[in-house]
Amino acid sequence: MIFATGTCRNNRSGFTLIELILVMTVMIMAVAVVFPALQGFFHGRNLDNEARQFLSLTRYGQSRAIAEGLPVELWINPATEQYGLQSLTGYTETDTNAAVYGLDPNVQIAVSPPPSLLTRSNYWSQASAYAGAQTKIRFQPDGFISDTSPEEIYFRQQNGPDEIWVVKDSSHRRYDIETGHSANARR
Repeated sequence: MIFATGTCRNNRSGFTLIELILVMTVMIMAVAVVFPALQGFFHGRNLDNEARQFLSLTRYGQSRAIAEGLPVELWINPATEQYGLQSLTGYTETDTNAAVYGLDPNVQIAVSPPPSLLTRSNYWSQASAYAGAQTKIRFQPDGFISDTSPEEIYFRQQNGPDEIWVVKDSSHRRYDIETGHSANARR
């Protein structure tokens, strides 16, 4: 009996160059189809993140005012697209904890004007007209928000209809986020 012991088997593991090119082509086509939807998702996330960061800063400012026993102001300057937090001047020589934040380039901020300025039903355009002025939210050492602080702050996607409102609650103790907010419902 003769046994064949010299069989030649080629056991290669891996991919050929053609297989890699085909897989890459399929992946590129999938990304091209999904990219427009993802782009809208990320724009929405920027708006949401900006509003949540601002809301966190309101809570931090209030806590800081209570802890330090000094009024703390959160200032908003829509013209420079910045907002920040600082101790009220005159109570301390320098505020070592002052902070300045810049808005995302795709997000706009506006502050509701005083009720006497609201004459038409388009609150966003009126708030935008009022937006050039620097507005301050003052947190008192007793935990209350000053009556001169704005009732509503608007965050809006620059090229889209999406907006988020940060609204002062009726107890004047905190701000909350509202989506799908109707200005007429609050009046």
